[in-house]
Amino acid sequence: MVEKKTFYITTPIYYPSDKLHIGHAYTTVAGDAIARYKRLRGYDVRYLTGTDEHGQKIERKALESGKTPQQFVDDIVVGIKDLWRKLDISNDDFIRTTEPRHKIVVEEIFDRLLRKGDIYKGEYEGWYCTPCESFFTERQLVEGNCPDCGRPVELVKEESYFFRMSHYADRLLQFYEENPGFIQPESRKNEMINNFIKPGLEDLAVSRTTFDWGVRVKGDPKHVIYVWIDALSNYITALGYGTDHPELYERYWPADVHLVGKEIVRFHTIYWPIMLMALDLPLPKKVFGHGWLLTKGGKMSKSKGNVVDPNMLIDRYGLDATRYYLLREVPFGSDGSFTPESFVQRVNSDLANDLGNLLNRTVAMIGKYFDGELPAYRPNVTPYDAELSEMALQTIQKVEEVMENLEFSVALTAISSFIGRTNKYIDETQPWVLAKDEAKREELASVMVHLAESLRIASILLQPFLTQAPAKIWAQLGIEKGELTSWESAKSFGLLPAGTKLGKGEPIFPRLDAEQEIQYIVDSMSVGAEPAAEEPVKAKETAADKQEQETKPEIGIDDFAKVELRVAEVIACEPVPKADKLLKLQLDLGYEQRQVVSGIAKFYKPEELVGRKVICVTNLKPVKLRGELSQGMILAASQGDKLTLATVPEMMPNGAVVK
Repeated sequence: MVEKKTFYITTPIYYPSDKLHIGHAYTTVAGDAIARYKRLRGYDVRYLTGTDEHGQKIERKALESGKTPQQFVDDIVVGIKDLWRKLDISNDDFIRTTEPRHKIVVEEIFDRLLRKGDIYKGEYEGWYCTPCESFFTERQLVEGNCPDCGRPVELVKEESYFFRMSHYADRLLQFYEENPGFIQPESRKNEMINNFIKPGLEDLAVSRTTFDWGVRVKGDPKHVIYVWIDALSNYITALGYGTDHPELYERYWPADVHLVGKEIVRFHTIYWPIMLMALDLPLPKKVFGHGWLLTKGGKMSKSKGNVVDPNMLIDRYGLDATRYYLLREVPFGSDGSFTPESFVQRVNSDLANDLGNLLNRTVAMIGKYFDGELPAYRPNVTPYDAELSEMALQTIQKVEEVMENLEFSVALTAISSFIGRTNKYIDETQPWVLAKDEAKREELASVMVHLAESLRIASILLQPFLTQAPAKIWAQLGIEKGELTSWESAKSFGLLPAGTKLGKGEPIFPRLDAEQEIQYIVDSMSVGAEPAAEEPVKAKETAADKQEQETKPEIGIDDFAKVELRVAEVIACEPVPKADKLLKLQLDLGYEQRQVVSGIAKFYKPEELVGRKVICVTNLKPVKLRGELSQGMILAASQGDKLTLATVPEMMPNGAVVK
């Protein structure tokens, strides 16, 4: 028997100081999608999530609520686990840093590093941000506040243990060079090198004496082991590292992917690798720092009144609609924006109109024309059959390719395009016309089988993302989970047996009343200050909009050098709802994906742009246009009522600098 290849994926362990919001759900659903995908491909998967429960902030929050720190975190963790169950997260383990299995090993790790000489005792004086649990030097502060969250900091002076980070800086840079895919997207690697390593790594304070809630240092119990050694070690303590039962560690480590938010990339790509080097342990294969899910008011916070509760979305619109939106709307790796309008539009357009309507029409027509029994499959009966079956295979290949790079939105765009092509196939073949002519009976049968097969294949490809709809589709197609729903079966067109009895069911995605549901979501967002006003649409946002003929002021070469131009490939494109001029493009820059909104809809159809190599201004400040985040600008030339995009040859790689 051939042993399965293993795949170990982790999320950050979340800080249980309050209820989680949709941004936390975003990371965990993304991890779940890749875990499910890998299982479908035959991997032995281990998916870990959990909670980081120690620290001064928890201690203060517990005191304010009249609870012990343990009672405080216990209550919040119940809600987190309930949310993961509600989102159908398929994690194999949930690690809590207050568990004995974790604390005992953390004590030993600290003691080992201390005995080795990588940790030493000294005195720390610096600026500390309690919410971020981070120390900063005077020069790192922004107007006297925390550079990460903007909140006030406090000057702390205390005895502390320090980790000799500087001893490992050269070795870490060498590791980056030898493992170019370790930090993704690549732009995060440049940030780590230029902002933190090259200026000189300072030794890291790894213990505190000004609070009690944490793991104690062996032999020096007035010191609490500070967050990074405690929290980061979860990825190996959850596998039994350092215990009498290290079987899981030996099987799954090193991790294939650590999924983290971009705000904690530094800790996972500098502190964590150096800790592992000091312990003589293998480093993880990849750390993927995704962007933030924002709202109109920026980052979500109660004070802004812009927090989106995933429980509300699931209760109102269903699990699959919520999961689909999170993974389809935003290119993973980039910042994205949640708006009630985009959520409702995405559910109605992709799920209700395209997928749901395709299923309803197919089942109804087979019921009407063939008494609900599937005819036998025959290839290439109508002029449109071959193109549809060929696109099915191309879609599978595309999904497999992009899922390896965690490009969830690109995978779902490909599946959505295939579903759209299948709907177009109905219009091309016109089965209602074929049904009137007995001589066209064979063509009609072929159309019905091709529709059912396309639905079977689409449902298989949707399994990593939607956990309920595929089974509902199978029930209506008259099949059960098994060989006909395996991933490999999607690569063969025409497997549904003749005579299969279809079963009509309820619409799997009812259409939403847009105005009513948008208002419902707005009203359901957390009460607080009014969300910040959306930035107005800027008439000159793209080069395509610049029609002025006047001479611009001269600039020097230094001014021009500030503009970063790169080659980007359009991998998906669609209209912006209720905006006649705007198209929303997903661009592949080689090192990351970005979304750009461009005013070129009058000159190009979305399908004409996919696959083109364009020139993107990549260091332009992001703005929102009609509720959509635009992270750059594409270049075009215009004259009067004509416009042409500036393009580059196909051979030029994505991300190449344009000089």
